[in-house]
Amino acid sequence: METVVTKEKLQEFEDHFDADRSNQVAMNAVIHNGLLKSAQNYEAERETTHEYSLTLPQGEITNQKKSGRCWMFATLNFLRYHVIKDMNLENFELSQNYTLFYDKLEKANYFLESILETLDEAVGSRLIDHLLRDPLGDGGQWDMICNLINKYGIVPKSAMPETECSSATGEMTAVMTEKLREDACILRKAHAEGASMEELREKKEAMMETIYSILCICLGKPPKTFDFEIQDKDKKFHRDLGLTPQEFYQKYVKINMNDYISLINAPTSDKPLHRSYSVKFLGNVKEGREVRYVNVESEVMKQAAIAQMKDGHPVWFGCDVGKELSRDGGRMDLHTYCKDELLGTTFTMTKGERVEYGQSLMTHAMVFLGVNLDENGKPNRWKVENSWGKDSGKDGYYVMTDEWFDEYMYQVVVNKKYLPEEIIKEYESEPIMLEPWDPMGSLAVTL
Repeated sequence: METVVTKEKLQEFEDHFDADRSNQVAMNAVIHNGLLKSAQNYEAERETTHEYSLTLPQGEITNQKKSGRCWMFATLNFLRYHVIKDMNLENFELSQNYTLFYDKLEKANYFLESILETLDEAVGSRLIDHLLRDPLGDGGQWDMICNLINKYGIVPKSAMPETECSSATGEMTAVMTEKLREDACILRKAHAEGASMEELREKKEAMMETIYSILCICLGKPPKTFDFEIQDKDKKFHRDLGLTPQEFYQKYVKINMNDYISLINAPTSDKPLHRSYSVKFLGNVKEGREVRYVNVESEVMKQAAIAQMKDGHPVWFGCDVGKELSRDGGRMDLHTYCKDELLGTTFTMTKGERVEYGQSLMTHAMVFLGVNLDENGKPNRWKVENSWGKDSGKDGYYVMTDEWFDEYMYQVVVNKKYLPEEIIKEYESEPIMLEPWDPMGSLAVTL
């Protein structure tokens, strides 16, 4: 075999391409319409319907706009469901700007503390490069939003509405990222010049005050108290004055975040099933709970999710949303596109191989609001509440086939009461610590 691409080999490739008439048809279609549009599968549109045997009612579809807050929106959509149901409301939203403010603040502190913990690591090391790559991006995980709510509570959207910078976080995050990288440089230089840890933390405190000021300017000051006033479906007016965010959470949401744990399905060679895992240097609230998962079979995730929905509660989940996705049709379906037929090739990697070779990982968080069970009680499609606005998918909702679930679902969060005792014990066991760059340390961040 040649080690270079020769003219003779190129001619051979061209001859083989021209010998198959379907290649000419495919080339004309893709050149004028694009690859995925040309590969759309008409049959999939008819076979994957938006109908479900079990469905939970919800308020209006939310919109994260130009921000990577899907994990926040998914959590607050999960929580608002209970407020809407308990208070008989037509619609209701919790403030995504409020949780964004404290997430950015806590991530800044977590980053600076990580820098102080790694002062003797060389610049250019894999760890320092990892820490500097994305000091306080929009992405997150279930345990991270739990930390924010446990520490700061939550508020209605009316108490801290969206701003231009919360709906489009890019400019704000870029400025704070530049400042934090500068802060890391200052701290590491001071350490090299012999500054004590006490002196470094004094510098860090001033750095955090600057971050706080930037956040107030961009997002507004979070309320310490607020009045909750709302009218229900029966036109009954509710008024509750002078609530703190923690009081509102305890009184109106009434969900204990600590009752919920993360199940993952990571069928890779380095992660045995039925073991607990955590990730080094992954988090936001420094004193909060660590990000932790238990690795289980896909079927375990499905049964727990179904049990929770049958009991009247939505389910938070994380997946690789961009794979085989039709935004127009609102479908996550392995048969959405006929790429194999169009391109004359096959894609054969397993789920585990895709993770190991960088082809797939968890990118987006959403909420299950229903499932269709066949005549044997087996799921064949799942109802998904997204946070991309009502013009995305079918009025904001997506349908996920059960086959797609098996291939691209990575995380489901459920109440411990829907799990066997042995799974809970596995989750609570001492976790295997994964490296910061492990694929299972990915954050839900898709816009």
